[in-house]
Amino acid sequence: MSDVAVVLEGITKSFGDVEALRGVDLTVPRGSVLGVLGPNGAGKTTAVRILATLLRPTSGTAYVEGHDVVRDAAAVRRLIGLTGQATALVDELTGRENLVMVGRLHHLPKTEAESRAAALLEQFDLVDAADRTAKTYSGGMRRRLDLAASLVGQPKVLFLDEPTTGLDPRSRIAMWDVIRDLVREGTTLLLTTQYLDEADELADNIVVFDRGKVIAEGTSDALKDRVGGDVVAFSVASAAAATQAVDAVANVGDGAPVVSGLDVSVAVGSRGSEALLDVVRRLDAAKVTVTGLGIRRPSLDDVFLALTGHVAEEESA
Repeated sequence: MSDVAVVLEGITKSFGDVEALRGVDLTVPRGSVLGVLGPNGAGKTTAVRILATLLRPTSGTAYVEGHDVVRDAAAVRRLIGLTGQATALVDELTGRENLVMVGRLHHLPKTEAESRAAALLEQFDLVDAADRTAKTYSGGMRRRLDLAASLVGQPKVLFLDEPTTGLDPRSRIAMWDVIRDLVREGTTLLLTTQYLDEADELADNIVVFDRGKVIAEGTSDALKDRVGGDVVAFSVASAAAATQAVDAVANVGDGAPVVSGLDVSVAVGSRGSEALLDVVRRLDAAKVTVTGLGIRRPSLDDVFLALTGHVAEEESA
């Protein structure tokens, strides 16, 4: 398994009566990005914390670059970087001081820690803010600095636990560019996210978590093919209109219409154009005004709903 960077085999984790993980198996090939997709409470962060040696599994085994995360925890820590959902920055220190401090914690000589900090500040476009305290940074800047801190030790494997949560769209796209650069440099990434577009954009392979289990695995296209066919999607102006629209188009698709807020989608198989005309006629007859209407390929949202019966934004019990 010399080409595999991360392995989980039969991992379970219980907190009292709560089973956070229930027999998880997954592998991450070296130099690839695995997207771990699922809602809050699905078990994604628990799996990351086990791989990062922050939690012990209840049962099963996990390896990072061939090292057991329980028996060889110290060796694993030397090989990994972690960016969690909350930043690990000291607000009273400057950006530069935060990175130098992390370097010293990695036992780098002072001059090497300072050199590494300077290089990372340049890489993450933080040079102008390098000598400002971290508490003055914007959310996007803090996330970039936090990711830079996780790279001070030049890890072979990097765990990114929902790295773009809370960022505005521009900052998310900037973070995606940074992640792509890391992959080009050969870093192995395990990326947990609730954002289906993020997994679609960045991951070579995707596993879908729900209620402590892996319920699907494959490339983005392979997972979409499991739903198959076209989707007629439209938006309405109010919840009442959404209810009215669902009643109007109830028998058009291959299953019941799916409502997410004010957006309605109907899986129609290969009948895209024909079904679109049918939907328009029915909505017009029901006097439902739409704010947008079109045909699209299944998204990962559709895949998640088909696999789990609920949308990704819902929290698991």
